[in-house]
Amino acid sequence: MSKELDRILVYSSSPDWYQRIREIHKLIRRATYFEQGSEQDKSLREILKNVSKHKDRAVQEYTQRFDGVKLSPEQFRISQGQLKRAHKDIDIGLLKLVREAICNVRDYQSRVFVGGSDISGIKYTPVKRVGICVPGASAPLASSVIMTAVPAQVAGVEQIALVSPPRYKGSIHPVILAVCRELKINEVYRIGGAQAVAALAFGTETIEPVNKIVGPGNQWVQMAKKYVFGLVGIDSIAGPSEVLIIAGDSARPGWVAADMLSQAEHAPGSAVVFTDSEKLAQGVLQQLKKQVKELNRQKETVDCLLRFGGIFVFKNMDTIITQANQFSAEHLEIHCGKKSQEIAKRIDDAGAIFVGEYTPVAVGDYWAGPSHTLPTGQTAKFFSALSANDFLKSTSIVEYDKNKLSASASKIIRLAQVEGLDAHAKSVKIRDQKQGK
Repeated sequence: MSKELDRILVYSSSPDWYQRIREIHKLIRRATYFEQGSEQDKSLREILKNVSKHKDRAVQEYTQRFDGVKLSPEQFRISQGQLKRAHKDIDIGLLKLVREAICNVRDYQSRVFVGGSDISGIKYTPVKRVGICVPGASAPLASSVIMTAVPAQVAGVEQIALVSPPRYKGSIHPVILAVCRELKINEVYRIGGAQAVAALAFGTETIEPVNKIVGPGNQWVQMAKKYVFGLVGIDSIAGPSEVLIIAGDSARPGWVAADMLSQAEHAPGSAVVFTDSEKLAQGVLQQLKKQVKELNRQKETVDCLLRFGGIFVFKNMDTIITQANQFSAEHLEIHCGKKSQEIAKRIDDAGAIFVGEYTPVAVGDYWAGPSHTLPTGQTAKFFSALSANDFLKSTSIVEYDKNKLSASASKIIRLAQVEGLDAHAKSVKIRDQKQGK
């Protein structure tokens, strides 16, 4: 099986290298979005429509259908007793690590927060109520709670409602509940999928609507967020996890391969290397073949590398940087020794940049401080990493006195008249004696 991986080594001298990159992006997009008019798209619209109309009853029916759990609306919300019990029972060593990770994230988010800035002419206020989506994977994704809730708390969000599907014994994994309790998040619902997004956006008899929805999730969750955008705010539309690794001849092939596999094991997950060293490329390929055999999900990971992966050999680093900006990866690692910092400064489009060979993506996923909720599928060209600033809204502050209005009155009136808005012009004339005569 590992011999198949020879296909992911691509040279820029090959006529189809750019087509291969475009194919990776096309597959990522296909794994992110539903084609308009497809059966999935129609089903999603039906879910949103039903939750909007039938509220709790629709959420109840979809939870039973998709998650196999029968809950009454009164059982959607996790009780305070359950949250306290989960927090009490969590391993004390794990709780210590959670607290340290929370501290790291809170410190970083506080440093990048602009809401406390005193800027004339603008007022920043936090979004009042936020919904957070946490996937219901087989393992507890406690980091997703930290990376979404802490930035909101730093911004001053008053209310946080968290949703996660009941995939652990008909409820939410106790580690997630313990982290919620640690963060003083008391509004937690064991519902997931598109129906949970709809419930947060439209509101139900038991769930108050929110102002913004953030967090990771599968296609159904992301597409639901896309459709309710405008009624509520969202962070971004996130698809499969991605890593692009820029590696020079000094990079360690084993480390680069390990970082590729850490994303490919998501299946789907995209793992791509850009290098100007053929020797490094060959070394990474051999390490991939060796390391993939040690994984439990060998077949799925190889299939993922074949579809979403690649090792691209370019002639020089300038070309690599140009292509990296065009690629606009979610995670961008730079393994180029002393040149890593210099290269990082030339990267404009990436969700997060990990500088140096001792900074794998996992450092950002769990520990460093920036949120791991990042834009994927080239959306880093216009979306940003989630931060405390995403939970702010700005309001312009305008104040003129009599003299200042008088000095500008004729100009404002002229512009209003050009647009044919006489009442606008008169609202200025009535205040200005010179214009009002």
